[in-house]
Amino acid sequence: MTTAAEILDREPGAGSRTVAVHFIRALIGAVEQLGVDVAAVLERAGIPHEVLEFDRARLTIGQACAVIRKLWQVTGDDLFGLGAHPLPLGSLRLVTLGLIQLRDLGSVLVRLCEFSRVLPGLPSARLRIAETGSRLELATARSAADQLATEIVLFTLCRFAGWLTGTTVRVDRVELPHPEPLRPIEYDLVFGCPLRFDAASAALLFDTGLLAVPVVRTEAELLAFLRRSPFGLLTGRDGDPGIAGEVRKLLERGLCEGWPTSEEVAARLSFSLQHVRRLLREEGTSISQLKENILRDAAIASLVRGDEPISALSQRLGFSEPSAFRRAFRRWTGSSPGSYRRVHELSLAGRADRPGW
Repeated sequence: MTTAAEILDREPGAGSRTVAVHFIRALIGAVEQLGVDVAAVLERAGIPHEVLEFDRARLTIGQACAVIRKLWQVTGDDLFGLGAHPLPLGSLRLVTLGLIQLRDLGSVLVRLCEFSRVLPGLPSARLRIAETGSRLELATARSAADQLATEIVLFTLCRFAGWLTGTTVRVDRVELPHPEPLRPIEYDLVFGCPLRFDAASAALLFDTGLLAVPVVRTEAELLAFLRRSPFGLLTGRDGDPGIAGEVRKLLERGLCEGWPTSEEVAARLSFSLQHVRRLLREEGTSISQLKENILRDAAIASLVRGDEPISALSQRLGFSEPSAFRRAFRRWTGSSPGSYRRVHELSLAGRADRPGW
C-alpha cells in the first residue's frame, strides 16, 4: 500500500499544498461508523492519529491521498460507503470515460444527469438552464453520512470540470441542505464561492455561459489523471478557484526565487494593486494571507518528511530566527514544530518495527 511519504516522493507538488484536518477527520469518523478499522487505515497511510486531534492541524496532499486511497481499498466504494446506495469501486472511472469524448461542459452535465438515473450509487442530478443562470441540483438524504457524500460529490464536480476544460470553472454559489457547521473550516477555499446552508437541495449555481466551455482533455490524459487520483482533485492545479489561485501560483515561486512584491504580483496579472486587493477581499483572503499559507504548507511538508533541522527550515523560509518560526507555526496549527515532527517520527518508527513494512 502506498504511504504518504511515497506519494510525496513520486508526485511533483504533493508537498506544496495542505488540507485542513477537518475534512479527513470527518471522512474518517463517518467511515468508522460503517465498522471500518480506521486506526489501521491511518497506520497504513502513515498518518499519526494524534494529528487528527488538533483542530488547526493540516495534512500534506501526500498524506490525504494516502488515506483516501486506503479508504477506497477497504470500503470497495467510490464514495467510501457513505452514499444512500453502494457505488462499487471503478464506477466513477466508467462515468468519466463516458464524459471525456463530449464537446463541452453543457454536454458533460447533461450526460452526468443521465448516468445518475441509472446508477443508484450516484445522487440523482437535474440540470436547470436559464438565461439568468443555471443550476445543477442533487437529490440527497439528510443523514450525516449522506451530507458528507454530497459535499464530496460537489467538490469533485467543481474540480473535475476545471480539469476537463483546462480552465477555472467559477461557481456563483453552492447550496447545501444541512445546517452550517460550528466550524465551517475552509469551505471558501474548497469551493471558491459563497455557500448557502439549510437550502432546499444540494446545488451548484453558475453562469449559463459556462455550458459552452469546450472539453480540452483526451482519453489518454484522463487515464493518467485517474491513475494518480485523488491527487489532481486535491491539488486543483488546473483549476484553482478565483483570483486567489492565480496569486498563489505567483507567490509560490518565492520559496525558490525570492518573494515578489505586491506591486509585482499585480503587474504580472495586468491589474492594479488596488484591484487585486479588492478581488482578494471578495474571496476572503489577501496577498499576505496567501503568503502565510504557502509558508505554512512548506513547513508542514518538511516536518512530515523529517529530513531538515528546524533551524535550517526556519532560515530557508525566511524567518529571522527559529523562535519567530516556532511562534508562527503554533499560530498556524496549534502545535509547535518540534511536537508536529515528533508525532510523525514516532509513527514512522512504529511502522518500521512491524513485520512486513
